[in-house]
Amino acid sequence: MSSKIHVLTYNIHKGYCTGNRRFVLDSMRDRIAESGADVVFLQEIHGNAIKSDAKRRRFSYPDQPHFEYLADQSWPHYAYGRNSIYRKGDHGNAILSMYPFASWENIDVSIFKRSSRSILHGIIEIPGRSIRLHTLCVHLGLLEQERRGQFRALTERIDQHVPHDEPMIIAGDFNDWRQRAERHLHQDLGLEELFVQMQGRHARTFPVWAPMLSMDRIYYRGLRPHSCQRLSSGPWRDLSDHAALFGVFSL
Repeated sequence: MSSKIHVLTYNIHKGYCTGNRRFVLDSMRDRIAESGADVVFLQEIHGNAIKSDAKRRRFSYPDQPHFEYLADQSWPHYAYGRNSIYRKGDHGNAILSMYPFASWENIDVSIFKRSSRSILHGIIEIPGRSIRLHTLCVHLGLLEQERRGQFRALTERIDQHVPHDEPMIIAGDFNDWRQRAERHLHQDLGLEELFVQMQGRHARTFPVWAPMLSMDRIYYRGLRPHSCQRLSSGPWRDLSDHAALFGVFSL
């Protein structure tokens, strides 16, 4: 296999375009597959979604969990962690992978009852390389008070469950427009952020039609970065309200 690993992170807005006018999960699946990512980090993705027959016909809702639908023929392995459960379904984080998971766990980091959040931690085995890659998919809270506690939980998880000599990628929607993550992830844990390393600053990802806020990130440790790209133009502009981020690393 190649020594390169291609990753993509994307808040898919539950499969709807900006403004919830259209359900565009089909187009999202095509664009994500075209990226050629080996590992995909997804936020705001449905597990179960109970819809009326009329809505299913109108929006072409898939009958299967949306993370399975996106994985389709491209990613044989996936993990899903619910972080919001309601009367008509649930949504959360998912990791799609070309390579098998040795294990995965969903860690509840909710601070407030009405704002459910979790960290999905999957350990991927890279065939033929005797390497375990730690992948953590996150979607943190909207309030700074929430995020402070969630950063502490993330730091604790890494300290206790990720050996320092094993490579790690943390990606997702950090909701960290005030850029407070660096103290926890860079100073305390020795992680680097891909776009800061390659381009000198965080990628602006929200809203996709005129990105102003750097909400989405790709942090790493124990890997060599090669390239990065914000996917916000062309067909990507008509999908989620977030831009996707793409990166290439060497193992």
